[in-house]
Amino acid sequence: MPNNLSIAIDKSVVAEMPVVEYPGGISAVTVVDTAAKAKMALRALNKCTHIGFDTETRPTFQRGGKQHKVALLQLSTGDHCFLFRLNHDGIFDMVRPLLENPNIIKVGLSVHDDFQSLRRRGPLEPAGFIDLQAYAKTFHITDLSLQKVYAIVFGERISKSQRLTNWEAETLTEQQQIYAAIDAWACLRLYRYLRGGYFHPADSPYIVHPDTQPS
Repeated sequence: MPNNLSIAIDKSVVAEMPVVEYPGGISAVTVVDTAAKAKMALRALNKCTHIGFDTETRPTFQRGGKQHKVALLQLSTGDHCFLFRLNHDGIFDMVRPLLENPNIIKVGLSVHDDFQSLRRRGPLEPAGFIDLQAYAKTFHITDLSLQKVYAIVFGERISKSQRLTNWEAETLTEQQQIYAAIDAWACLRLYRYLRGGYFHPADSPYIVHPDTQPS
């Protein structure tokens, strides 16, 4: 396989793909907004060797407007996703030991950006993280957004329709919960698939040739 192989995908191709459906639906998602729920979630997560990881922050629509702290931390076992509402008192302190545990692998995308956001909530020394962007590069994938990596590997589109919604709302809608769960679940699914050797770069239909350049 040539070392200069490059795999990328045009956004118009992604737009035509079927939308990812989250397995298990809303019953496979738990919103963690109390200490009791956090203890229950952490018991399940601490039994895992690998978990998917992502965060969400309330968007700011005005230039120079208030920069909000990260509101949501999503951690997926693969079968279930726990949504930790970090804007609720005490939740960040409870989940921090898991984020600092080097023995439980957390798989996310562009994780250093998440670390910066999480540190606005309190001290954090993250350990045991794999950045899916760096990992995907070893498979010659050069389009490194989660949506594009997922489309290249699985031929499905992750919807971004809820990205700019209010993650500090008193109650998260089912649509928000599913959206948030998919991102963490997708990171873990991609890592397991790539690590398992199921993706063969040389066979990808999205190999970039010198005369083409996806947008």
